[in-house]
Amino acid sequence: MVQQTMSGSTRASATNQEALQFLETIFSTPDLGVLALESKCRRFCEHYKSLPSGDKIPFLTTLSKQYGVNQDTVLQVARNVVNAQEKGEALLLMTEERLRHALIPQYQQLFSKIGRIEGGVKFLVDMRADILTNLPGVQSDDYKAHMRILQQTIRDLLALWFSVGFLHLQRITWQSPCDMVQKISDYEAVHPIRDVSDLKRRVGSYRRCFVFTHGSMPGEPVVVLHTALTSSISSSIHSILKTPTFSGSNPTATPDSTTDGDVDEKEDLARISAAIFYSITSTQKGLQGVDLGNYLIKTVVKELQNEFSGITQFSSLSPIPGFKVWLVTELNRIINLKDIGEDNDELLLSSEIETMRNALSIPDHSVLKTFKDLIQTHGWLQNEHICEVMKKPLMRLCARYLYIEKRRGFALNPVANFHLGNGAVLWRLNWKADMSMRGINQSCGMMVNYRYYLQNTEENSQKYLEDQVIPTTPDFRSLLEHTG
Repeated sequence: MVQQTMSGSTRASATNQEALQFLETIFSTPDLGVLALESKCRRFCEHYKSLPSGDKIPFLTTLSKQYGVNQDTVLQVARNVVNAQEKGEALLLMTEERLRHALIPQYQQLFSKIGRIEGGVKFLVDMRADILTNLPGVQSDDYKAHMRILQQTIRDLLALWFSVGFLHLQRITWQSPCDMVQKISDYEAVHPIRDVSDLKRRVGSYRRCFVFTHGSMPGEPVVVLHTALTSSISSSIHSILKTPTFSGSNPTATPDSTTDGDVDEKEDLARISAAIFYSITSTQKGLQGVDLGNYLIKTVVKELQNEFSGITQFSSLSPIPGFKVWLVTELNRIINLKDIGEDNDELLLSSEIETMRNALSIPDHSVLKTFKDLIQTHGWLQNEHICEVMKKPLMRLCARYLYIEKRRGFALNPVANFHLGNGAVLWRLNWKADMSMRGINQSCGMMVNYRYYLQNTEENSQKYLEDQVIPTTPDFRSLLEHTG
């Protein structure tokens, strides 16, 4: 065991030394002309890509620590700024400019140059994805702090390069290039595409699939938005997609569905009055934190308004990832408090406890545990009567999760936070909206509509981002009755 530990330590030391030697050749080489600069950038990219996966993080930690900001220089220039305050505005501004330059990491200048070569932007996107994937596993707090600054530096550069003016909107149809259509299928993360027929429907009639592409990543969708054109705001994903339910059945379309989305069906404009955003996927992990989905929705709204003058309603039909995990965690917390005899706030209302006790023929003290077991085992789905008993508490608790539960003042649920930040209204909670295994595991089968009232989106967004105000409807708020 000791021998293995020493061997691992020796290997790590050798890897770090190799990284230092290579980086020294990169950062000590002067930029003598465009060709020499491009050659240096390509050498860096090729070296990184050639590293075994286990050596990439040690390489990046060495880069982040050794070629970041020179802290001694920053401290000295900061002292000069303080001293320059009494020597005139011109000298102060000049010293502040030196401080600004001193605060720029050395590797930022290299990354800026890499972004100018062919394939350089995609390289940085992928390298940042590596950092985000492996950052939680970095043991040293110092190295983790340096790595965090490294990925934030790349993010800031990408945010500039991927601003809306450099993105291109493209509609994907069955006639689009095969590799692009295949990528739409491969990248779909919200409602996985099952087969070719499913894929054809999603880019067919009464459907719109839009992507943003970037000139530096040709043929690569960076964010994908699936939209259904319907007669009203959809309350179930099964009205849009032919997805099987938990029981294995394939539900028929519900009244808010316009059609199945067949490729060759002619669209009847009179039947289209709503646009439902039912899936939005960011395809590049390295672009996490770069706001692309917001711009895509706004751009697609304008595109649809130009194509369909009859569309008056814009809404999402969104999953609620995290609700079931949150609910089970809360149930466990309260059950544990009860077991040790501590007072606590009840998760279930007294009326709900009574209804469940009578329906299931169980004593009061067993209701919470039975409620939790039914959720975890999906036992409530097997019996229509029990399902109806579970509906009210689950709907109320899900409304609480979306509207009341917060993280730093903002909605705890990431999908809610995204749409509310875009200016949408928390409009309607839908029961049995996604009865696939995925939907049941995420949110006990519920989905939510975030509705976009175009005349109010800017005001709503500002109120949410500045004051954490969540706009909603009386019907939604009624679900929260007696909830603290």
